Amino acid sequence: MVLVSLYERIHDDLTGAMKTRREPERTVLRSVVAALKNAEIESGKPLDDTAVTAVLSRQLKQRQEAAEAAAARPEMAEQEQREAEVISCYLPEPLSDEALAELVDAAVVATGAAGPSDIGKVMGALKSKTAGRADQGTVAKLVKERLGA
Repeated sequence: MVLVSLYERIHDDLTGAMKTRREPERTVLRSVVAALKNAEIESGKPLDDTAVTAVLSRQLKQRQEAAEAAAARPEMAEQEQREAEVISCYLPEPLSDEALAELVDAAVVATGAAGPSDIGKVMGALKSKTAGRADQGTVAKLVKERLGA
């Protein structure tokens, strides 16, 4: 069995959407592929799945914020929401509040964190485990609560 990278899967889905003329999906995937290529050029090396997930998370957040900003224009908000749904299909399942709390607790124990000065150490340990699955602001808030900051 050959594993296909997330980048390749998105590119293949774009090709399929172009061939079958699935317009909304094609438009979204074109902008996602463009964002991925820009990120690849910036980094100077091919993107791994973690980097692709980070780009997808940014793209999703942009669409969600645009949908909220376009609340006065329901058709625009609806379009942004549909685009967000397409992007979210490529992201891993979000962590539940309980699972996130367990990961934070485990990271605090694993790093031996004792106080607010160890927040960076705990966040570093959590970054790869929560990438694309939880908002980093929420993770930071939980870590600060656990460490008494």
